[in-house]
Amino acid sequence: MDRLAQNTAMGDVELLVRDLDAVLAFYAEGVGLDVLRHDGPEAVLGRGGAQIMRLVQRSDLPEFRRGDAGLFHTAILFGDEAGLARAVASVARFAPRSFTGSADHLVSQAFYFDDPEGNGLELYVDRPRDQWRRHADGTVDMATIHLDPNAFLQTHLPQAPAPAEDGAGIGHVHLQVGDIALAEQFYAGVLGFDVMNRYGSQALFVAAGGYHHHIGMNTWNSQGAGPRAASLGLGQVSIELPTTDDVDALVSRLRTAGVEMRHDGETLRFDDPWKTLIEVRAAARPRDHAHAGATGGRLVT
Repeated sequence: MDRLAQNTAMGDVELLVRDLDAVLAFYAEGVGLDVLRHDGPEAVLGRGGAQIMRLVQRSDLPEFRRGDAGLFHTAILFGDEAGLARAVASVARFAPRSFTGSADHLVSQAFYFDDPEGNGLELYVDRPRDQWRRHADGTVDMATIHLDPNAFLQTHLPQAPAPAEDGAGIGHVHLQVGDIALAEQFYAGVLGFDVMNRYGSQALFVAAGGYHHHIGMNTWNSQGAGPRAASLGLGQVSIELPTTDDVDALVSRLRTAGVEMRHDGETLRFDDPWKTLIEVRAAARPRDHAHAGATGGRLVT
């Protein structure tokens, strides 16, 4: 009962933005997400009816400062290389200057972008789990190896399916934190994720169910950062647990650790040590566990 359930998955990510039209166009026309709802200052995007991202316009907030705790990147996982290739090519056409790099992380292949307001975005695909190198302690090997984006597109783009068929969803979220030891204490010790990989005292990757990671954390820009002030950028991170019993078990762990929380019977809300808001709820339907995690390395995942 002190670990998260095997079929834990990441839910949607909320971004607080200044120019909703520009950011919405990037994710809809560029990445190729479907606009599920657009009501005034809020837009919801997804794929196949499943919610992936919420964009909320907040013109009253200051810009996110790179040295603060907050978002490093949101990672969208695709079901195969062809679907990933279609999305990468689409973003490259729509916003060619948004590309920031690509890497083979052994467990995955990843491409990195910045949206119009500087929010990091990773688009990636996993390698089959039987190709991951696991250690006796349950951790997995991850690294950062050169990945030629043009060669990847030349190999996989001709096979790309229609966007609605590529199985896209949130794979993981990578956060900037102020201290890795405290991050491990909270995300592994309290929430119940397993440590899957670490990069010394600079980065930590945690997951449930043996995934390479659902949440990444680093201090590359934010060493020593304290609790977040309100700003543009990351609004909240969502986690989906398989059952209400799993949510209740997490409530018990949070209570034992003295973490302040709010639970309305459907959604559990609490802050991490840097005031990043986390929402947890029981999954509305079974989730494919292949869409439960993301990449690693300096590892720029």
